[in-house]
Amino acid sequence: MCLAIPALITEKKSDNLATAEILGVTREVALDLTPQANVGDYVLVHAGFAIEVVDADYAKETIELVKQLEDVAV
Repeated sequence: MCLAIPALITEKKSDNLATAEILGVTREVALDLTPQANVGDYVLVHAGFAIEVVDADYAKETIELVKQLEDVAV
């Protein structure tokens, strides 16, 4: 099963790269599949690639669910 995590684009760089914040961690992600993504957008990230631009409410709801999973796994 694949899992994509919502991330907030904080900086758009050259070569279809961006900096994104994922659960408090800053990562570099590739925008090859989502060239329309801009700073302030939420994207789903899988294996270092932004695979879809998503609604902010959906992203925040998903992030909260992921945080709850962390509590259950401990």
